Amino acid sequence: MEKKPLVILITGASSGIGLDTALEFLKKGAVVYGAARRVELLKPIEDSGGHGLFCDVTDIKSIAKCVKEVIKKEKKIDVLVNNAGFGLGGSVEEVPLEEAKKQFDVNVFGLTEMTKAVLPYMRKQKSGRIINVSSIGGQFSSPFLGWYHASKWCVEALSDSLRMETRPYGIKVSIIEPGLTRTDWGVITAKNIRKNSVIEDYSYNANKVAEYYEKYYVSTNTKIAKPVVIAKAIIKAAYSSHPKARYRTGTFASLYVNGHKYFPTWLYDFAMRILMKTK
Repeated sequence: MEKKPLVILITGASSGIGLDTALEFLKKGAVVYGAARRVELLKPIEDSGGHGLFCDVTDIKSIAKCVKEVIKKEKKIDVLVNNAGFGLGGSVEEVPLEEAKKQFDVNVFGLTEMTKAVLPYMRKQKSGRIINVSSIGGQFSSPFLGWYHASKWCVEALSDSLRMETRPYGIKVSIIEPGLTRTDWGVITAKNIRKNSVIEDYSYNANKVAEYYEKYYVSTNTKIAKPVVIAKAIIKAAYSSHPKARYRTGTFASLYVNGHKYFPTWLYDFAMRILMKTK
């Protein structure tokens, strides 16, 4: 019998990695549902034969409605790509707790609620893929991104537990760890770092870190991975018979992670200061 095309649900599909992932899945013949808050930005997906859905991952009712709509039309969800997320910058001392909670609401709890919403269907069909877009920042930390790193470390830990819990039901879980990628993440993060690091003692170093991200994400003189590079790793995780637990890709991905893994702490900290030109 001819295999039916995979039914894909992608959060954060309005731009960057999420958008490119949706378009790559459509090229493979999949049935694609791109979800985002800004539904007007989902038109490229719809124009390419996919479907756009409103979804706010911080709203449980919105999540439930989104998932039920896909199930109603397709009777199944084969792959959930948890891509929605953002980067909160600023000194740990200055970031307002409400903003820190919002970081976790989107990057951690939103991802978890989406997963919880699709799991009953995947367990019933005895198959499914959950692909969580984390970051190389889930493997190390850097200055003025403490809350972002904390959220991605959580994604890594939760994904590992989920992988072991759902294995008996034919559900496979993979983590995507992008390095530097040509999206608006760096620009937004740099602005947040400056906004949330105004104490004079922090301002010099915070500005240097913001400049570091602007150098790679804004300047046309620097080459970093395009979102499609990350999208292709997600495609591999979705279609592989034996997907890896982690797919690390993008600019500087291995450099940062291996530096943190193999360097003594003092040497890693020193290397970060040199790299970001901080005191």
